[in-house]
Amino acid sequence: MPTDRVLHLLGSAAEPVLGVRAAVGLARARGWDVCLGLTPTAADWLRDDLDALAEATGHPVKSRFRRPGDREPWPAADAVLVAPATFNTLNCWALGITGNWVVGHAAEAIGKGVPLVAVPRVNGALTAHPQYGRSLATLREAGVELLPNADGLPADGPGADGLAPPPSGAGAAGFPWAAALAAVERAGPRGRREGNRWDSGR
Repeated sequence: MPTDRVLHLLGSAAEPVLGVRAAVGLARARGWDVCLGLTPTAADWLRDDLDALAEATGHPVKSRFRRPGDREPWPAADAVLVAPATFNTLNCWALGITGNWVVGHAAEAIGKGVPLVAVPRVNGALTAHPQYGRSLATLREAGVELLPNADGLPADGPGADGLAPPPSGAGAAGFPWAAALAAVERAGPRGRREGNRWDSGR
């Protein structure tokens, strides 16, 4: 579908990333040109599907930093969705520890004012770690819209805001991709814009 709206979808290694192809389809149906980035572990989990995902998006799937002098293969972003966002990804992102490409790209998006939405997928034991709450607070302060944690929710369905996903154990199909994309649609400009598109960085 032709579109001039570009979504950078960044996934980390939690079970719902296995359903990312469905998310790509949903986003394209909403009129987004989708570029898919994965953490190294997520890319390994999806290694047999990377060619099909590149064909589905029309862009190479990225999981590593470019070598100096390499051309940027993606169009610049109008919005960034980090989903699923693991404990490691959220903490590294908040602390500015850019050890992988996904975190580095998301960190630059904060500084460049690109609208950002994230959907945590973190188990209950890890949410009890003191750094987790601090990281969420840091990301919110930086302008990231954080949807409810998509793990360990009660079995009685969505909350009143319509954003809560099905309970933990629903697997990749139970992840709230549609709600995440709706949040992206609502996200507004946060910072500077270059030309007619958000500057997406490296």
